Amino acid sequence: MNCVIKSLYLCVKDMERAITFYENFFEKPVTVKDDIYSIFNIDGFSLGLFAFEKMHEEHIYGSNCLPSIEVENVSVLRQKLEGLKIIFDLKIIGKYWVSEFEDSEGNHIELTALAKNEK
Repeated sequence: MNCVIKSLYLCVKDMERAITFYENFFEKPVTVKDDIYSIFNIDGFSLGLFAFEKMHEEHIYGSNCLPSIEVENVSVLRQKLEGLKIIFDLKIIGKYWVSEFEDSEGNHIELTALAKNEK
């Protein structure tokens, strides 16, 4: 089987708050803005924001599925974590610096950077 994962979405309770959070985080504007489903294009990958309550859906928040975002180095990683609610402190795991934070909607997001002989 050949497959490609090209998108994922995060459930949000407040679309405007979530868009503002991710525009600041990604340092780029939302690509498609909608009250129910907004999209950020991240180098060909679609990160959607889904206002599930407006569609009368129920979702349980948790940390069992973590989107993982890789940045260019640990300095950028540290800068992106500033002021965020940290769920998992920055550590080296294998070849990567890894941390986990909570977004404006309560979603847990992993942030990584390749560790180039850094500690």
